Amino acid sequence: MEMNQTPVIKIEGLNFRYDRERVLEDINISIPQGAFLGIVGPNGSGKSTLLKLMLGLLKVKQGEIELFGIPQQKFKEWDRIGFVSQKANSFNSGFPATVYEVVASGLTKKAGMFRRISSKYRNDIMDAIESVGMTAFSGRNIGELSGGQQQRVFIARALVSKPDVLILDEPTVGVDSKNVQNFYDMLDHLNSDLGITLLLVTHDIGSISSKVTHVACLNKHLHFHGKTEEFEKLKEGEMSSFYGHDVHFLNHDHH
Repeated sequence: MEMNQTPVIKIEGLNFRYDRERVLEDINISIPQGAFLGIVGPNGSGKSTLLKLMLGLLKVKQGEIELFGIPQQKFKEWDRIGFVSQKANSFNSGFPATVYEVVASGLTKKAGMFRRISSKYRNDIMDAIESVGMTAFSGRNIGELSGGQQQRVFIARALVSKPDVLILDEPTVGVDSKNVQNFYDMLDHLNSDLGITLLLVTHDIGSISSKVTHVACLNKHLHFHGKTEEFEKLKEGEMSSFYGHDVHFLNHDHH
């Protein structure tokens, strides 16, 4: 896929701490348009903190973040960035809403918080549901779905406003292991076929390697950032030094 020269996200000299604890140190990263970036690293390595800083949920105190070439503090077009957290693992299964209604709720900024979603948005809603393979479930109550199906619905909710970038924080938490590969295939479709730039935080190094175009390995410092082929050439010993414990690659089929 041809990638635009202006990075969708550019980070320079980013440092962050909670009170006295340093979480991120001197992070420099540039994410090109059309990329599928896998962010990997051990627990406590700063992955979720990095996402929160990108999304403006935490304030940048030292360093710079640009979004689509605009300094983050001046950036206004937040509907260009979709975010999906680890919702499927903690979702209230008794919540009385259909798949269609949950996805439609992603349009509240455009349609107005308490207004009924206009029929003019129906195609957008159904397109988002179709893009994650959930058309047959559009009238089903979300509480009746599996964890993986619920997570697909939350991705559709993030997609309905047609973002250029989709950020996912460990989206396979709560997804049955048998369905994880299908889930990654769906993300590959969003990136390869729909052209959406994806950022994916994951612990599953092996499963993502056949899908992602770039990898960032984070453990307070950014130990590696580059194309997937370069990442896969790293020796397991080098990876283990990043993680602070032994790491073993799993072999997966590649497209």
